[in-house]
Amino acid sequence: MKKIGIIAEYNPLHLGHIYQIKKAKELYKDSIIILITNTTFTERGEVSILNKWEKTKLSLENEIDLVVELPFVFATQSADIFAKGAINILNKLKIDILIFGSESNNIEKLTKIADTQLNNQNYNKQVKKYLAIGLNYPTALSKSLTDIIGYAVKEPNDLLGISYIKEIKRNNYKIKPVSIKRTNNYHAKTVNTNIINASLIRKMYNSKEPIDNYIPKGEKKYLYQNLTTNSYFPYLKYKIITTNNLEIYQTVDEGIENRIKKAILISKNWQELVENIKTKRYTYNKINRMLIHILTNFTKEEAKNLNIDYIRVLGFNLKGKNHLNRIKKELDIPIITNYKPNISKLLDIELRATSIYQLPLNTNLIEQEYKHPPIKKDNY
Repeated sequence: MKKIGIIAEYNPLHLGHIYQIKKAKELYKDSIIILITNTTFTERGEVSILNKWEKTKLSLENEIDLVVELPFVFATQSADIFAKGAINILNKLKIDILIFGSESNNIEKLTKIADTQLNNQNYNKQVKKYLAIGLNYPTALSKSLTDIIGYAVKEPNDLLGISYIKEIKRNNYKIKPVSIKRTNNYHAKTVNTNIINASLIRKMYNSKEPIDNYIPKGEKKYLYQNLTTNSYFPYLKYKIITTNNLEIYQTVDEGIENRIKKAILISKNWQELVENIKTKRYTYNKINRMLIHILTNFTKEEAKNLNIDYIRVLGFNLKGKNHLNRIKKELDIPIITNYKPNISKLLDIELRATSIYQLPLNTNLIEQEYKHPPIKKDNY
């Protein structure tokens, strides 16, 4: 039986994700699919409109066999750190195959880029040169790759795929990366098919446009409407105004602190704040992540020496449970199913992130952190 790993945010779960799961089942008929997912805030500095329990329930209803949590400290960082946490956990869960969506669907091309970034000494020199003239990091990477191998990729899922491949290679994991062609454009702002990107679905949902044709049946009742980063703006504003040194927070670079301090006083919402901070050097994603880390009090000190020291299981079916039973004696870290204090720095930060995530919500997610058991499917 093949063990397949999928890394996804499901914000929300949509028909493109269902297509990916079905394609994985077609490629590997005798398989178990393990999902690792973030549960509060996302890699691009957004907020999840599905809480972790509803996300898990929907995943199990749509042929995922085992759902595990990607800790906040990895889930809200740049692609390479995001990949480090996710691939590490999936390797511990003994996956054979990593399946990910890709715009190019060209594993050979993505692997060559990964090899260049890992092993070509001129590559890092080129990146530093472009950063020194004020380009942002993604642009510096793209220009450096084009200089060295004649091409680069710019689409988000391809970039994540490269980070996954690098992490596999860096650690000599016995995991085969397999891409599935994306059937829609991540940046598309119009509807041409029933498979559209998650950001467009969120925009339509908050505008009260119908989204039923783009998500699995029954999902809409679980989605938080009008939950956006703007929902957290008053908390963020208070935090920025009352904090003397913003540079202590993860991803807040030296030199941008004063810009943030000035911008917060003239900004009426989160998006306006991002626009007022924006410069050529910083991408929108980087600024959003920066603000999420300030909001959640995630510091550079806490971000030092991050290592996966537990696996948190959110849900499973019988096939998923049997897999866990087969591998648990081989694991060098514990499997946990709910929050317990002081057993892991990562887990304590996770509770803090959930505490802040729930602030605008009419629900007690903190109590569920302590008491909610893994969701079980198949009635065994």
